[in-house]
Amino acid sequence: MFTTNLKRVRTSEIELKDRLVAINRVTKVTKGGRAFTFAAIVVVGDEKGVVGFGLGKAKEVTDAVSKGIDDAKKNLIKVSIMNGTVPHEQLGKFGGALVLLKPAAPGTGVIAGGAMRSVLESVGITDVLAKSRGSSNPHNVVKATIKALAEMRDPLSLSQERGMKMQKIFEG
Repeated sequence: MFTTNLKRVRTSEIELKDRLVAINRVTKVTKGGRAFTFAAIVVVGDEKGVVGFGLGKAKEVTDAVSKGIDDAKKNLIKVSIMNGTVPHEQLGKFGGALVLLKPAAPGTGVIAGGAMRSVLESVGITDVLAKSRGSSNPHNVVKATIKALAEMRDPLSLSQERGMKMQKIFEG
């Protein structure tokens, strides 16, 4: 999926909730008439730091959504969350979409729109300031948001990588 250091998660141990981000109706014109299919972008998460996204395509909307959920369960990653917000500012870029995530004070809420809101709520972030620039295509916005979340690093793991000792003072 991405070349960053992803923290993969197995689906067997967790209960996932799914959110439908977008449905796209695709029309193929043939000599016999028009053939309609549907593409659904779905985000799944446990609201405790695990999130994934998937794309499902089928002739019926319900089939496309269920295929999207199955695809999303195959692409789960673990995200660092500190006190309900992100640990630090992070940029994410995918295609023409550019996403900025900033930590927010408790009680702020999820200040994000559209596809970004679905991803952030699915991962369990309750307070964040987010801005999407460039393309508003839900495919690219979801991928840019997940890429930004995957690159987040919490202070505890960072100090361990550097060989320093630090007590765990944050929940997450």
